[in-house]
Amino acid sequence: MTAALRVAIVGGGWAGLAAAVEARSLGHQVMVAEMAPTLGGRARRLPPSVDGLALDNGQHILIGAYSATLSLLRTVGIDERAVLRRLPLTLIDAQGRGLSLPPGPALPAFVRGVLSAQGWSLGERLALLRAAGGWLLSGFRCDEHLTVATLTDSLPAALRRSLIEPLCVAALNTPAQQASAQVFLRVLHDALFAGPGASDLLLPRVDLGALWPDAAAAWLSTRGAALHTGRRVNAIEPVAGGWQVDGAPFDRVVLACSAVEAARLAAPHAPAWAEQAAALRYEPIVTVLLQAPGVRLPAPMLALDARDAASPAQYVFDLGQLRDAAREPGAPGTLAFVISGAADAIARGLDETAEAVRMQATAQLGVLLPCEPRLLRVLSEKRATFLCTPALRRPGGSIAAGLLAAGDYVDGPYPATLEGAMRAGQAAAHALSRSKPAGMPTASRSGP
Repeated sequence: MTAALRVAIVGGGWAGLAAAVEARSLGHQVMVAEMAPTLGGRARRLPPSVDGLALDNGQHILIGAYSATLSLLRTVGIDERAVLRRLPLTLIDAQGRGLSLPPGPALPAFVRGVLSAQGWSLGERLALLRAAGGWLLSGFRCDEHLTVATLTDSLPAALRRSLIEPLCVAALNTPAQQASAQVFLRVLHDALFAGPGASDLLLPRVDLGALWPDAAAAWLSTRGAALHTGRRVNAIEPVAGGWQVDGAPFDRVVLACSAVEAARLAAPHAPAWAEQAAALRYEPIVTVLLQAPGVRLPAPMLALDARDAASPAQYVFDLGQLRDAAREPGAPGTLAFVISGAADAIARGLDETAEAVRMQATAQLGVLLPCEPRLLRVLSEKRATFLCTPALRRPGGSIAAGLLAAGDYVDGPYPATLEGAMRAGQAAAHALSRSKPAGMPTASRSGP
């Protein structure tokens, strides 16, 4: 049992709401201030669409190893089966080529899935198993300075192009030539060794607001938490035993806003931490929504051949198979094409990128399309995630006495994922009672 603290959480994204739910569960008084008009941060529902489809700012994938996310969903009363479609890991294209894991324990399923994979020669399949065996023997660890491209450069080119590169950019939102091999291996480790179902794909059946922020906000409101949207915090100041947030007194403060905002607020009090947070670089994600009435893909999610600027999308999602058509009449026939690591696509321009995706859909989905697809919308999140490069030093969760940080960018084992945000929020909530009050000396940690 610990004394109840008055806690201000700056930011109402997934990390901020996770921190709020966990802190309230621990008995603390909570106030959340979110500068945007809606909760959810970089994984949010957009304003209502005219075509009867609840649009998100981007398509997200979860996996069964996301233990913190699934636990917090249960805490606020969300039934996983109602909001997520669970499937064995399947990374196949429209012709059925690629990796598809059978049900069962992840490691044996991986071996069986690789051996039965279509589109790869026997030599390519055995090369992948040898590489995976080497990663297993090394404890899924490697030199922190290695990139994913360097780690896998001995694999056949076909495997790198069809599996490693799209898997890397989906998990880290960073091209394999720039991505941290150590973080990539950590994601693989948790998928293969975190227990039955860890490698399963969890595809949202609902919009991102309904997946977490709505239920979290309702749960917090019924337990006396104060939630404010459209409120930007201008300044925080230490006072004896606590902090003032725009003049209001609190015992502890959690900065769960973007790294840029957190750096602005923290700079007067922890300049080294703020400098490290502000130095992070970012990678965008672009989602292109196409409509083709009557289309139904062989699976809710298919891999695409993203070989060049003319074929930029790595994955396509059939929203008609994922969403409830009775509630969202615009879902059937709608396909969401995702371009992760989309810096080049942004540089070319969204109009040109959208047309390239439309041509890619026609070429790679072929007879699956009953008609020529038309463009519905292009969505871009320019600061979707931090660039997850080798030996990256990320800011720590402790900023100063009584001042904590939560966000997918905070130092931890995961890349910028929903799970990384949720874990950071939980960790900040549990550190509240351990953190010294303002005015007392503390060791501010700006790196791992």
